[in-house]
Amino acid sequence: MTGLYDRHRAVSPEWLALYYRHPIELTHGEGRHVQDADGNRYLDFFGGILTTMTAHALPEVTKAVAEQAGRIVHSSTLYLNRPMVEMAERIATLSGIPDARVFFTTSGTEANDTALLLATAYRRSNQILAMRNSYHGRSFSTVSITGNQAWSPTNLSPLQTLYVHGGVRSRGPYAELSDERFIKACVADLEDLLGHTRRPAALIAEPIQGVGGFTSPPDGLFAAFRQVLDRHGVLWISDEVQTGWGRTGEHFWGWQAHAEHGPPDILTFAKGIGNGMSVGGVVARAEVMNCLDANSISTFGGSPITMAASLANLSYLLEHDLQGNARRVGGLLIERLRGIAAGCPAVREVRGRGLMIGVELVKPGTDEADPEAAAAVLEAAREGGLLIGKGGGHSTSVLRIAPPLTLTVAEAEEGAAILADALHAAG
Repeated sequence: MTGLYDRHRAVSPEWLALYYRHPIELTHGEGRHVQDADGNRYLDFFGGILTTMTAHALPEVTKAVAEQAGRIVHSSTLYLNRPMVEMAERIATLSGIPDARVFFTTSGTEANDTALLLATAYRRSNQILAMRNSYHGRSFSTVSITGNQAWSPTNLSPLQTLYVHGGVRSRGPYAELSDERFIKACVADLEDLLGHTRRPAALIAEPIQGVGGFTSPPDGLFAAFRQVLDRHGVLWISDEVQTGWGRTGEHFWGWQAHAEHGPPDILTFAKGIGNGMSVGGVVARAEVMNCLDANSISTFGGSPITMAASLANLSYLLEHDLQGNARRVGGLLIERLRGIAAGCPAVREVRGRGLMIGVELVKPGTDEADPEAAAAVLEAAREGGLLIGKGGGHSTSVLRIAPPLTLTVAEAEEGAAILADALHAAG
């Protein structure tokens, strides 16, 4: 693979990250497994960053793509597009947002960028509230609201961003509080912040922070925030790029863990719904979505071929209750990993919901993050035949585990066993 790696380095920017000391080229995939160019087979516990949501080479999706490609691949939003309308109808209903309108993009970054455009235009404000430790994309606007220094290369932005407490439960100034007191403290902080600034346009938040290491607040925090936001006329944007479509098991959307005061004003999605195709989008009530006073189109958003794939993927997910499978198999996997962690002093915490699990590594006997250990475990897991991800805060010290939602109990046990060996080998 050295030849391809050298070619990659010759034409790609230095900041384009690759996993592993000796990067691998994935050439085939089926079910929950992938194969590299050297013929090595791996159990995939990361799904191309939570994007292969159901399975590699899912027959229903590949068939839908092939059939649509045989008719027409592209048309743009300047023409009526039946698959796009059908997909928008289904998402509008599933979103829980009343009188919902749906706009399709090609990525989560573009979806969040569009949500920011809508919120700032609707509220006539360039001020945004975001969560500390958050990640929302790689465009100029989304890096400016990303509360994770490792993924925000510039603070030169037309947006004014203020960061709120609450995205990380087990670290920070409120970590020692009970859940109830934690929520009260975060709400008081938000109230204080709003008392010292002009009216922001929106709060954007991931219900579970993805790149930040699969951290989350106690259930109900965003419902409590919503009461404050509504009183101050601030919109709530729920970034569901990683938490949507049932991955958390308990809920179809991450915001539903905080549903006391209803759905968000704006919801963004991407990644898993296309099962590898480039699909993202924004859902908002009509009043917000229609606030723009200029023309707009999307050349590639909602293309016939990506919508055909998404329709087939969503149908499969719902018909096979993959949310329920994420809850059942994910629950077993989390408990298995917690059992392993009990005998591994480098593991500070195993956290998550459904098939969205983080394993945080520290230097034994301390609370100090250990990105070197995480890198070593990543390498050892690959050697053992398991692909996982990493992330977390200002240092990538959290192992990120997010397999396709069709994961079986046997595969969960197999992956846990490989990870246990990798933790011990790296420790």
